[in-house]
Amino acid sequence: MKAIAINGSPRKNWNTAQLLQSAMKGAECVGAETELINLYDLNFKGCISCFGCKRKGAEPCRCYLKDDLTPVLEKILSADALFLGSPIFFGDITGEMRKLMERLFFITMTYDDYSRAVFTGRIDAAFFFTMNVENQEHYKPIMENATAMLKRFGGETEYYAATDTLQFPDYSKYQASIFSEEQKKLRHEEQFSKDLQVAFDIGQKFVTK
Repeated sequence: MKAIAINGSPRKNWNTAQLLQSAMKGAECVGAETELINLYDLNFKGCISCFGCKRKGAEPCRCYLKDDLTPVLEKILSADALFLGSPIFFGDITGEMRKLMERLFFITMTYDDYSRAVFTGRIDAAFFFTMNVENQEHYKPIMENATAMLKRFGGETEYYAATDTLQFPDYSKYQASIFSEEQKKLRHEEQFSKDLQVAFDIGQKFVTK
């Protein structure tokens, strides 16, 4: 079994990355081979509408744009489980995650029949979101829409949101007076370990299917 995690946050060791790392640990504990990729380490573009993947005779589910993301797309489509992670920036997923999704899902659809996916395998997939606000209701349509795209892989899908997250370890160094460092740290101490456990359980569950 192979599980791949894609970190759509520019921070490699903070909230989003930690959730993905915990999901990987859950997958590893039941024997999965895992890999975590940080999108912000890569040099790539979103879909450029070259339509190489739509030409007659084109290899199914292949992106013909050659950059750092192309081999990542191949790894995703050969995995058994996929875990995506993104913070919410200005009411949406990050630009890097959006670019990945453009490339990934365009190669798995066909203009012959919108209802049919070109991808014929099965990947169980989960999306992890992080946000600074406590109430996630405003962002539910965004999270549900992003997660719904994962259904094109024919497996089980779900999402989890970690809310009211800790932005930085020392608030005194930043102009962030609208936040209470004390409350943020208390929330982090009380809640984030629970968030990590949920991620661990999802990683374990998806690999044991």
